Amino acid sequence: MNKAGKTAYIFPGQGTQFAGMAARLLSQRERWETKMAEEMLEKSDRILGFNITDLMLVGEEEDLCQTAICQPAVYLYSVILYRILEKRDNPKPDMVAGHSLGEISALTVANVLTFEDGLKLVLARSKAMKMSCEKGPFSAMAAVVGMEEKAIEEVVSSNAEVVVANYNSPHQTVISGTAKGISAVSQELKKAGAKIVIPLKVEGAFHSPFMSSAQEELREAVRQVKFRSPICPVYQNLDGKPSTDRVSIRKKLVAQMTSPVLWRQTISNMEADGAVRFVEVGPNNVLQNLVRRIVFAEVETYSINSY
Repeated sequence: MNKAGKTAYIFPGQGTQFAGMAARLLSQRERWETKMAEEMLEKSDRILGFNITDLMLVGEEEDLCQTAICQPAVYLYSVILYRILEKRDNPKPDMVAGHSLGEISALTVANVLTFEDGLKLVLARSKAMKMSCEKGPFSAMAAVVGMEEKAIEEVVSSNAEVVVANYNSPHQTVISGTAKGISAVSQELKKAGAKIVIPLKVEGAFHSPFMSSAQEELREAVRQVKFRSPICPVYQNLDGKPSTDRVSIRKKLVAQMTSPVLWRQTISNMEADGAVRFVEVGPNNVLQNLVRRIVFAEVETYSINSY
């Protein structure tokens, strides 16, 4: 490890939203911080074509769980919070990464995308994913806890309707597929030694071949957006490796839609490349907990989600 130490900023994805999340953004300790959040949310309402601010302020949990709402909400929370922290003279990132949807937040912070273009991509991505889910077949995801990756892969490989979607940590892996396939594989995993298999509250089989139509929609949306060279390496979900070439970044972002999220590998690679401080910027501390399970005590991990 590089003893000088580097700071890695990490950004969460869908599932970290919560009711009233905008209230926290609009309750800053300084007036200029609240004003910045207000202005960015107002701009977002215009770009999205609906009032995301109200949904993030008073929307019910059920509203925020909808893919086409929660993805823009999580993106906005993460990027707005980062902009506030940036103005407070927090350390600049030496590297960034985002989990699934969070990859677009990471690309925005790394100046690959403008805030506006990042939000447009999130909107296109979330709508495309929702449409894929509605086309069928009825699909689902589940988190597998307390079982080694190779053992999970062996069980999953026996069912053509299920794939591994997220390698989150050595102790948590997510599977994705048809509802029927997930149900059958979940039972097999329990028999094979999984501590617990938890169904996830999502609308479909994300990061699986079932997202192929959404991937094509995203590919077209990406063509309409300018990608710039990043100010720091971006560790992408597709291979967990650092990317600095904007053409490669673009391709990997699109490929991510039907490929597993290699989060464990991403964090391990960031640590190997000198990260000693991981800063999670988002609505919750989900990634903070995963990082601790991947790199243990040698790396300081914390989340800036209450301020």
